[in-house]
Amino acid sequence: MPNGTVRSGGRERVKAAAVVMLAWVALLWLLEAVDVASGNALDTYGITPRDVGELPDVIPASFLHFGFDHVAANTLPLLVLGFLAAVRDLRRFAGVVAVIVVTGGLGVWLTAPAYSTTAGASVVVFGLFGYLLVRGFVDRRPVDIAVGALVALLYGSILWGVLPTNGAVSWQGHLFGLMGGVLAAFLFRDRPEPRADRFTV
Repeated sequence: MPNGTVRSGGRERVKAAAVVMLAWVALLWLLEAVDVASGNALDTYGITPRDVGELPDVIPASFLHFGFDHVAANTLPLLVLGFLAAVRDLRRFAGVVAVIVVTGGLGVWLTAPAYSTTAGASVVVFGLFGYLLVRGFVDRRPVDIAVGALVALLYGSILWGVLPTNGAVSWQGHLFGLMGGVLAAFLFRDRPEPRADRFTV
């Protein structure tokens, strides 16, 4: 394949990943604006634990927030980690996010304090952190190991968020989001192409 074609494909992936993440973050801000304008009507789609009727809210909860400060806190890490995870393959990225959202949401539903409501994209932030951290080792790709090391350097301190040190923050969402990201790294790992045996006579 000509080098120009390879470079062009790389640029297209970078552009597509950037567009997806910018659109995602814009959606989060738009949803919060709608929530504020409606008197916090969207907050009802947060997760209330161990209520079977709340199980569908496992999905939308990762796209909703409790105030603009909450959205702002998640915006930059989501942009950075999401871009790094999406730039290679958007279809894989969609699957990874789905695993993180469901795993993190179900973890919150099972373990959060009674009568609480949990929402926020930090489930995805922690999940993408976990995914990027282990992906290179799972796929045995030196470039991705280097990306994981960079992510650990930039955002390693967020691991404190999986500990129950702040009653106003869902450590359950952080912990199970992180676990979902590690799970996704294994579920969506590179699989070697099957090699046909060749014999000579």
